[in-house]
Amino acid sequence: MKKTKPDFVTEDHLYYLDVLRESGATNMFGAAPYLQDEYPDLTRDEARQVLTYWMRTFSERHSDTP
Repeated sequence: MKKTKPDFVTEDHLYYLDVLRESGATNMFGAAPYLQDEYPDLTRDEARQVLTYWMRTFSERHSDTP
């Protein structure tokens, strides 16, 4: 899987998704609308791309090893 970070993905987006996951408010496969509500400048497609990037890189970003 390609893990290239789209230019519009920010650390704030990724942090928001981490917090949303921890909250248990939604199944993360349905998190794109939450992302759009929080960041209205994102299009639906961009929100999906942010979510996809977040999912593909989750284990790398939350690894216990340096």
